[in-house]
Amino acid sequence: MKFTVNDREPVYIQIIRNIKQKIVTGEIQKGERLPSRREMAVTINVNPNTVQKAYKEMEEMGIINTIKNNQSTITDDDNLIKQIRDDLINEATEIFLEQMKAINVPMEEVKEIISKKYV
Repeated sequence: MKFTVNDREPVYIQIIRNIKQKIVTGEIQKGERLPSRREMAVTINVNPNTVQKAYKEMEEMGIINTIKNNQSTITDDDNLIKQIRDDLINEATEIFLEQMKAINVPMEEVKEIISKKYV
């Protein structure tokens, strides 16, 4: 599981978002095992404590399950996966609309842009 981290936001948040995206796109399947915390840290070249923080937060959200010291697995809760998808859609939409409003793009033009660009 590879991805590139950026300097704009905390790395643990980027890890969580990346895993959420991979879940909703089907790149990671329900019940699939995630790399260990150390493996993930080596793969994306970050401190293992950062990965631990991301995994702990995802456990609290119910996104992953970890039993004792075994590897973590992705939830099989379809309702939670749907909620994750809805949250990602809402987040992306809010960011896009805030940027359009900031440069005074009228709603009709936003709709036109979307219909042309979304293929």
